[in-house]
Amino acid sequence: MNTAKKLQQSYTYADYCQWPEDEHWELLAGVAYAMTAPTRLHQDIVFELAGQIRNYLQGKPCKGYVAPFDVRLPCKDEADDSVDTVVQPDISVICDKTKLDKLGCRGAPDWVIEVLSPSTALKDLNTKRNLYQRHGVQEYWIIHPEDRWIMVYLLNSQTQYGQPDVFGMDDPTQVQHFPALYIDWAFMQEM
Repeated sequence: MNTAKKLQQSYTYADYCQWPEDEHWELLAGVAYAMTAPTRLHQDIVFELAGQIRNYLQGKPCKGYVAPFDVRLPCKDEADDSVDTVVQPDISVICDKTKLDKLGCRGAPDWVIEVLSPSTALKDLNTKRNLYQRHGVQEYWIIHPEDRWIMVYLLNSQTQYGQPDVFGMDDPTQVQHFPALYIDWAFMQEM
């Protein structure tokens, strides 16, 4: 199933804030994409990862959030009403608390995790990867639950993602932004 688009040619955060709260959308360069309900496997993975990340972050200055959680990605000093890119990553970790406000996050999280779904795979692998690179997400993980691999993009000194590292889920995966944190994939054995 493809992610549905709204019909108008271009939207901003001001439009987005007027939509019903029980509908979940993302704006990518002004194009609105409906967020379909995730599968149980998708939610199981997000829940487990969020727990491991939460445990690690306790007592540290960074905060983790799960979707739905609005991440506004403005251009330079763009006013919120004019922002045309709002994403809801499956998991976001933000270490700069000045980016957090009552609406969510304004600016790039330090670490973003997206769990692939058939309806979002192309968007996560291409559009969002380019978007996260452009806005400065330091570490971007893409998780393929069916094939059981993790693709990790790291922002280099030229603010580009180089070739991704791809890992299986047989061994824990180290988080580069938090070198003491290893994600343990043992829970995947039960799924």
